[in-house]
Order: sequence, then C-alpha cells, then structure tokens
Amino acid sequence: MTNPFEDEDGSYYALVNAEGQFSLWPTFADVPAGWRVAFGPDTRQRCLDHVDERWTDMRPRSLAAAMDAPGAA
Repeated sequence: MTNPFEDEDGSYYALVNAEGQFSLWPTFADVPAGWRVAFGPDTRQRCLDHVDERWTDMRPRSLAAAMDAPGAA
C-alpha cells in the first residue's frame, strides 16, 4: 500500500483554507470542511508547483496580520 499523498501518478488538488495555508489533496478524497480547491485537478507536481508559487509566507493569515500591524512588537 502506498501513501496516496505521494502517488506520482495520482490526480490532486491544491487546497487553501481561510488562513491562507495550502495542502496537497488527492482527488478521490472529499475536500475537508474549511478548505476549498485553489487549483486542479492536475498532476501532483503541477499542484506542488502551484503551492510553491503562492505560499510564500508560512504564517497563518491572522498571525501575519497581527505581526505586521502598526505597533506590533
């Protein structure tokens, strides 16, 4: 049995949540609550490329906003 998240021949989505965090997700599995499809379906590599191009700040959106707010220490 192989890990479905590492199947090079599988079909995937790139998901994103409200905090701007991304996840690679196999298309055969239901999209979990709180997540939406940002890209795909496509190959694993193309979905990973999509995530790499867009997820440039690993902080959750709410943390980034708090840290970047005027007066934040």
